[in-house]
Amino acid sequence: MEISPRIQNWRSKAIPTYTRLCLVGNDYAGKDERGNVREAVTTVWFVAFESLGEAIAKHARKGDQLILQAQIRSNNWIDKEGEKQYDHSFVVQNFRFGAPGKTKREELAARRDEREIGALEAEV
Repeated sequence: MEISPRIQNWRSKAIPTYTRLCLVGNDYAGKDERGNVREAVTTVWFVAFESLGEAIAKHARKGDQLILQAQIRSNNWIDKEGEKQYDHSFVVQNFRFGAPGKTKREELAARRDEREIGALEAEV
Protein backbone atom coordinates (compact mmCIF):
# COMPACT_ATOMS: atom_id res chain seq x y z
CA MET A 1 0.00 0.00 0.00
CA GLU A 2 1.43 3.38 -1.00
CA ILE A 3 -0.16 5.55 1.71
CA SER A 4 -2.08 4.77 4.87
CA PRO A 5 -5.83 4.82 4.12
CA ARG A 6 -8.23 7.23 5.85
CA ILE A 7 -11.98 7.16 6.28
CA GLN A 8 -13.73 9.87 4.29
CA ASN A 9 -17.28 11.14 4.51
CA TRP A 10 -19.52 12.56 1.84
CA ARG A 11 -21.16 15.89 2.51
CA SER A 12 -24.51 14.10 2.71
CA LYS A 13 -25.38 11.72 5.56
CA ALA A 14 -27.40 9.63 3.08
CA ILE A 15 -24.20 8.46 1.35
CA PRO A 16 -22.04 5.94 3.26
CA THR A 17 -18.53 6.54 4.53
CA TYR A 18 -15.74 5.29 2.34
CA THR A 19 -12.01 4.73 2.35
CA ARG A 20 -9.75 5.33 -0.63
CA LEU A 21 -6.54 3.34 -0.83
CA CYS A 22 -3.75 3.09 -3.35
CA LEU A 23 -1.98 -0.20 -3.97
CA VAL A 24 1.39 -0.36 -5.68
CA GLY A 25 2.78 -3.24 -7.69
CA ASN A 26 6.37 -3.62 -8.82
CA ASP A 27 6.50 -5.78 -11.91
CA TYR A 28 9.42 -7.16 -13.87
CA ALA A 29 9.92 -5.04 -17.01
CA GLY A 30 12.82 -6.77 -18.70
CA LYS A 31 16.44 -5.69 -18.65
CA ASP A 32 18.16 -2.53 -19.79
CA GLU A 33 21.12 -2.34 -22.22
CA ARG A 34 23.56 -3.25 -19.42
CA GLY A 35 21.55 -6.27 -18.33
CA ASN A 36 20.18 -4.66 -15.17
CA VAL A 37 16.66 -5.69 -14.16
CA ARG A 38 14.04 -2.98 -14.73
CA GLU A 39 10.78 -2.64 -12.82
CA ALA A 40 7.50 -1.13 -13.89
CA VAL A 41 5.62 0.45 -11.01
CA THR A 42 1.84 0.31 -11.25
CA THR A 43 -0.49 2.18 -8.90
CA VAL A 44 -4.19 1.38 -8.67
CA TRP A 45 -6.72 3.27 -6.56
CA PHE A 46 -9.50 1.38 -4.79
CA VAL A 47 -12.50 2.44 -2.73
CA ALA A 48 -14.06 0.48 0.15
CA PHE A 49 -17.39 1.45 1.70
CA GLU A 50 -18.77 1.42 5.26
CA SER A 51 -17.48 -1.26 7.66
CA LEU A 52 -15.11 -2.77 5.11
CA GLY A 53 -13.48 0.61 4.53
CA GLU A 54 -13.44 1.35 8.26
CA ALA A 55 -11.60 -1.93 8.98
CA ILE A 56 -9.00 -1.18 6.31
CA ALA A 57 -8.50 2.38 7.55
CA LYS A 58 -8.20 1.24 11.17
CA HIS A 59 -5.77 -1.65 10.67
CA ALA A 60 -3.82 -1.12 7.42
CA ARG A 61 -0.69 1.01 7.18
CA LYS A 62 1.57 2.22 4.41
CA GLY A 63 3.65 -0.69 3.16
CA ASP A 64 1.22 -3.43 4.28
CA GLN A 65 0.31 -6.11 1.81
CA LEU A 66 -3.43 -6.42 1.19
CA ILE A 67 -5.10 -9.11 -0.87
CA LEU A 68 -8.22 -7.56 -2.40
CA GLN A 69 -11.25 -8.86 -4.21
CA ALA A 70 -12.77 -5.95 -6.10
CA GLN A 71 -15.37 -5.17 -8.72
CA ILE A 72 -14.81 -2.63 -11.44
CA ARG A 73 -17.55 -0.02 -11.70
CA SER A 74 -18.11 2.29 -14.64
CA ASN A 75 -18.56 5.97 -13.78
CA ASN A 76 -20.00 8.05 -16.61
CA TRP A 77 -21.25 11.61 -16.24
CA ILE A 78 -21.83 14.85 -18.08
CA ASP A 79 -19.41 17.61 -17.03
CA LYS A 80 -20.17 21.34 -16.71
CA GLU A 81 -19.36 21.89 -20.39
CA GLY A 82 -21.91 19.23 -21.42
CA GLU A 83 -19.25 16.70 -22.42
CA LYS A 84 -19.70 13.05 -21.52
CA GLN A 85 -16.90 11.84 -19.22
CA TYR A 86 -15.84 8.24 -18.64
CA ASP A 87 -14.07 6.83 -15.60
CA HIS A 88 -13.97 3.67 -13.52
CA SER A 89 -13.60 2.67 -9.90
CA PHE A 90 -12.33 -0.51 -8.30
CA VAL A 91 -14.74 -1.20 -5.43
CA VAL A 92 -13.43 -3.55 -2.73
CA GLN A 93 -15.77 -6.47 -2.09
CA ASN A 94 -13.55 -8.41 0.31
CA PHE A 95 -9.98 -8.33 1.57
CA ARG A 96 -7.48 -10.01 3.83
CA PHE A 97 -4.21 -8.84 5.26
CA GLY A 98 -0.95 -10.12 3.84
CA ALA A 99 2.53 -9.36 5.14
CA PRO A 100 2.85 -6.30 7.39
CA GLY A 101 4.88 -3.37 6.12
CA LYS A 102 7.63 -1.50 7.97
CA THR A 103 5.24 0.86 9.81
CA LYS A 104 3.06 -2.00 11.08
CA ARG A 105 6.10 -4.06 12.12
CA GLU A 106 7.39 -1.07 14.14
CA GLU A 107 3.97 -0.61 15.79
CA LEU A 108 3.82 -4.30 16.70
CA ALA A 109 7.38 -4.23 18.10
CA ALA A 110 6.55 -1.17 20.24
CA ARG A 111 3.46 -2.91 21.67
CA ARG A 112 5.49 -6.03 22.39
CA ASP A 113 8.15 -3.93 24.18
CA GLU A 114 5.45 -2.19 26.28
CA ARG A 115 4.01 -5.56 27.32
CA GLU A 116 7.47 -6.87 28.26
CA ILE A 117 8.22 -3.76 30.34
CA GLY A 118 4.82 -4.06 32.05
CA ALA A 119 5.50 -7.72 32.82
CA LEU A 120 8.93 -6.89 34.29
CA GLU A 121 7.48 -4.08 36.42
CA ALA A 122 4.81 -6.46 37.72
CA GLU A 123 7.52 -8.92 38.80
CA VAL A 124 9.37 -6.25 40.81
